[in-house]
Amino acid sequence: MRWEDREGSQNIEDRRRFGAKGKSLTGLLITAALVYFLSGGDMSAVLQTVLSQGLPTTQSAKPSAHEERYARFASVVLKDTEDVWSRYFQAIGRTYHPTTLVLYRGGTRSACGYAQKAMGPFYCPRDQKVYLDLSFFDELERNLGAQGDFAKAYVIAHEVGHHVQDELGILDKVHAAEARLPKVQANRVSVRTELQADCLAGVWARWDQKIHDALEPGDVQEALQAAAQVGDDTLQKRAQGYVVPDSFTHGSAKQRSFWFYRGYKSGDIRACDTFNQRIAGG
Repeated sequence: MRWEDREGSQNIEDRRRFGAKGKSLTGLLITAALVYFLSGGDMSAVLQTVLSQGLPTTQSAKPSAHEERYARFASVVLKDTEDVWSRYFQAIGRTYHPTTLVLYRGGTRSACGYAQKAMGPFYCPRDQKVYLDLSFFDELERNLGAQGDFAKAYVIAHEVGHHVQDELGILDKVHAAEARLPKVQANRVSVRTELQADCLAGVWARWDQKIHDALEPGDVQEALQAAAQVGDDTLQKRAQGYVVPDSFTHGSAKQRSFWFYRGYKSGDIRACDTFNQRIAGG
């Protein structure tokens, strides 16, 4: 991806000066373990506990040159998403209000609860911000096998895709549906939501190429590889050796790759209607 020496976004909130204290993090992990066993192994209860508890912070070391490069890259990608979605919304007679990207190290507070590195990047609709610990990019390369700049750009574009859903009023409907449905059905709604965000990331990639000529040979394949590596089946096989489809919340590797590419090939947000059509991709 061609991004060097390009303009970055102004919508960056850099909190990397502060990080979670190790002792408090240990305490949180112990609490989470207790909740897991007392709730009969309900991971949703554990996540709720993690999100609801804030941790004290401590001064962190000065960012390395490696981390600063990631920060600069994230800023450029965010600016690209702003350019693409602002034009797209204008074309449909609407105004796009950009999200803010919060860069943090270790842990930080969000309106959705406490954010920490182990959770990975996420979008919080309550404050309309994307949260990213830049060390996730190293995790993506070293442990998940997704190499290249555009694999990282896909991660940011996917989370911004959730903001686009928020801007369009989709997330409100999703959360209302999830709240009234049994767990398995709620998970299926979650999968459709995530696959739509993957598709929107693909739409962004198509228009980013048209506007900024940003893509290089192999970039789309990098994004497809990243999508596959964060598929629920891939992650479950790595973590526990087997797959439980009813517990999927983001979609399989094949589905995630399929929907990103669908968005990329069409360049049309209408191709991303995962809620009113069969979920293709296997």
